[in-house]
Amino acid sequence: MAHSLQSSSPTPFRSNRPDLATDAIRTAREDLAACFRMAARNGFEEGICNHFSAVVPGHDDLFLVNPYGYAFRELTASKLLICDFHGNVLDGEGVPEATAFYIHAEMHKRLPRAKVAFHTHMPYATALSMTEGEPLIWAGQTALKFYGRTVVDRDYNGLALDNREGARIASAVGDADIVFMKHHGVMVLAPTIAEAWDDLYYLERAAEVQVLAMSTGRKVLPVDPAIAAETYRQMREGDSESARLHLAAIRRQLDAEEPQYRH
Repeated sequence: MAHSLQSSSPTPFRSNRPDLATDAIRTAREDLAACFRMAARNGFEEGICNHFSAVVPGHDDLFLVNPYGYAFRELTASKLLICDFHGNVLDGEGVPEATAFYIHAEMHKRLPRAKVAFHTHMPYATALSMTEGEPLIWAGQTALKFYGRTVVDRDYNGLALDNREGARIASAVGDADIVFMKHHGVMVLAPTIAEAWDDLYYLERAAEVQVLAMSTGRKVLPVDPAIAAETYRQMREGDSESARLHLAAIRRQLDAEEPQYRH
C-alpha cells in the first residue's frame, strides 16, 4: 500500500545550508518521535502507511517527517527526515513515503497555521469516516473538544501520488483542525506537536465511545447545541497547557520504558 517517493532531481547543493542541529530542532525531533512511539502503543498506525510531520523550528520551508519503510514503533529522533517542499531530503537517511510527501508538503505550504500534521488510519475515527452522515454526533463529552473544529473531505480520489491531490486535500480543510477524509482516515492539524498529539489521542477516544454507543442499537442522543458550544469553550480555555502536560507525561513514560526513542 505504501509507495516510495521517486525524485527525478538530486538534492541541490546549498552554499547557505541551514543549521539543522539546534536545540529547538532536537526537541522537536524527540517530541515527534515520542508521538510515533505512543501512537504505536495505542494502535493508531497502520503498517508503514501513516505519517506525522512538523515544520522545522526556524525554517518554515522545511518539515520533519517519518522515512518510508518504518513502523511507528521503530522510529527514533535521529531517524526522522528533514525535507523541503520540493521533495529534497536535507537531513536523514532515506526518503518519505510518497503520499506523506504529497499530502504534508501541500498542507504546510498552503496552510501556514498548520505547523504540525498527523495523518492516520486509526480504526474508530476511520470507521466513522466511512459511515453515512457527519462523523461525530456530539453525544460524548470528549467529542465536544472538537465541536465546530471538523470538516469532511468527501471527494476521495484514491492514493495521493501527486501534488494536485495534496493541494486538493489542503483546499478542503478551510478553518478546520480535524479532517475526516472520506473512505480513508483522518488528519489532525495543530500549531504545536503537543496539541497535535492531544487532539489525535482524544479524537480516537471520542470515536471509540461513539462506535460503542452506536453498536448497542439504541439511539445515540446528542448534547444540546448551546451546552455543546459552552463545553467546547470551557475545554479550549486550557487546552494548549493540558496538551503540553500530556506530551510531557508520555515522554516520562517512554523515558522509563523505551528511552531509545530519543536517539
